[in-house]
Amino acid sequence: MKTDYNLSTASLAFEAQDYVKALTILTALIDQAQTAAPFVLLGETLEKMGLIAEAAQAFEQAATREAQTPENHIRRAASLHFRNGADDQAALHAIRLFKQDNRDTDAAFILASVFSKTGDQAIVDLVKNSLVESDDIAHLDLAATLIGHDSRNENTVKLYEKLRRLRPDDQNIRFRLLDLAREFCAYDILEREDKRLSQDIDNGDEGVLAWESPHTNLMWCPDERLNRIPENTFGVEHLRPGHAETRRRRPHTFVQKIRVGYLSSDFWDQHATMKLLQRVLQLHDLSQFEITLFCYTPENLIAADQGKRSTWGTIVSIADMTDGEAAETIRASGVDILVDLKGHTGASRSRILNRMIAPVQVAWLGFPGSSLHIDCDYIIGDTVVLPDSSKPFYHEKFCRLPDSYQPNDPVHRPLPQSACRCEWQLPQDAFVFAAFNATKKLSRETLTLWAGILRRVENSVLWMMCDSPLAQSNVLALLSRQGISCERVIFARKVRYAEHLTRLPLADLALDTFPCNGHTTTSDLLWAGLPVVTARGSNFTSRVSESLLKAAGLPELVADDCHGFADLAVDLANGKDRLSALRARLAAGRNSVPLFDATRFCRHLEAAFATMAERARQGKPPAHFDVPPQTAS
Repeated sequence: MKTDYNLSTASLAFEAQDYVKALTILTALIDQAQTAAPFVLLGETLEKMGLIAEAAQAFEQAATREAQTPENHIRRAASLHFRNGADDQAALHAIRLFKQDNRDTDAAFILASVFSKTGDQAIVDLVKNSLVESDDIAHLDLAATLIGHDSRNENTVKLYEKLRRLRPDDQNIRFRLLDLAREFCAYDILEREDKRLSQDIDNGDEGVLAWESPHTNLMWCPDERLNRIPENTFGVEHLRPGHAETRRRRPHTFVQKIRVGYLSSDFWDQHATMKLLQRVLQLHDLSQFEITLFCYTPENLIAADQGKRSTWGTIVSIADMTDGEAAETIRASGVDILVDLKGHTGASRSRILNRMIAPVQVAWLGFPGSSLHIDCDYIIGDTVVLPDSSKPFYHEKFCRLPDSYQPNDPVHRPLPQSACRCEWQLPQDAFVFAAFNATKKLSRETLTLWAGILRRVENSVLWMMCDSPLAQSNVLALLSRQGISCERVIFARKVRYAEHLTRLPLADLALDTFPCNGHTTTSDLLWAGLPVVTARGSNFTSRVSESLLKAAGLPELVADDCHGFADLAVDLANGKDRLSALRARLAAGRNSVPLFDATRFCRHLEAAFATMAERARQGKPPAHFDVPPQTAS
């Protein structure tokens, strides 16, 4: 009874914030204590007095006397050790807790924090996803640091939903959530967030888009004026007025050959960009041009290259250089024209162009739009992706090639081999619509259009690329609401490139996405002999398939609008003779159409470079120009 009385007296002293009195009573009491309660109160008292290490030890003692839930006291001890900087003791307790329950977010937080500092990535990887289950903002912030950049991790959607609720005014969180929702086809989130964003824009707050990345903006926004607003651009700073003019006035020595430098992190032969470009690089006329690749491709990707890099030009690695060092290296090479192949895409170092490097600087191929705040004189396109109406929305001058802006490699690109539908789990007697664009391009509007087509074409299925289980579930849910059963959707697995090209002709017709079309995907489909239906767009990224189809000699596959797109797809599905004729034209065109004539393309590109260089040589400012069509030689 006396023990209980003393414990009650100590509790009253604690509640009265008389921590010295409580400590005095408890110190005398704990030698005879048989239960956890005195040690818990002692730990809380010591914590209030700022004696954190001693408080942790008290909770450790409490755990040894607690039969039912000792983990609660171990958790308190671990937290106090961590708070006190005693990482080893904190980690030992946290490991014990996490082994008992891998949903223990407090233990996960300690382990992730401690082993992030020590560099033990295996343990961090083991616990990092558990943090998402917490509602503690510190836990969620750490999770954002550890997995927030990983667009393949399905847990990121839940993470950013929680962060969005906790920090509703944080625009970085808002746009990251939107990006992830598109990646995983989280249409419920998109419906809610798109509505709020539309309201902001309608209310005159277009500036909110400045928090978005330009590349993400193109996934959903077909308005070229609004495409100019996003500024989340990998640390790119605004250029001062007159910057480009100052650069072009810098002394430069031109020689007989035109020296062209390409800047990219994608110089390895398995990257989509190089599957398009590599043959053109090999075809450059070295009697007229000197080609240098300024490469910041990661070493692990270079190691995956199959040996073609050495045929593309002189390679200068700038991967380990600062931006300033890279700029000096490129400038010292004397290039007349520096071509940036990345723009506002992942791993880009386009900001290097803002260091006044070459008399002519050009944006091409990697980013389908204006490279905001990047010092480029020209953007290379064609009359489809860059019509005259687009000029007000670009700071770059238009260099328009006569066929398509996109190069294609007819030499190293594999040809489709014979295959059977049964190998890919496709029904033999159904009409197969193919859709192989990236998951984040699968807008609600696109899926709604596809659902309408499937409803109108009996005995048809949708064969689509979507390998995330979460995205698959979301796609099936939306299609189900549109009246399409899951049995009519077949998800394609990822395979090697040659296998992919071989399986494509097993479909009957490919469907494009809106507002962001297929780019390399569309040219892959056409190369494989599969017709693609698209609709005319309103910005670069929504006009790409039209550009490719026209260069492939199939302009009739471009509808005027989305309604026409659906009607055209249905008409083709119900007119198999017409579809067979289109497939025959595609197969025959591999050796003749401009889209797959790399030699013709290279001569046009070189003519473009010659025009740019000559204007610079004469001291003339950049100006819009169209390259006249030439015959291949």
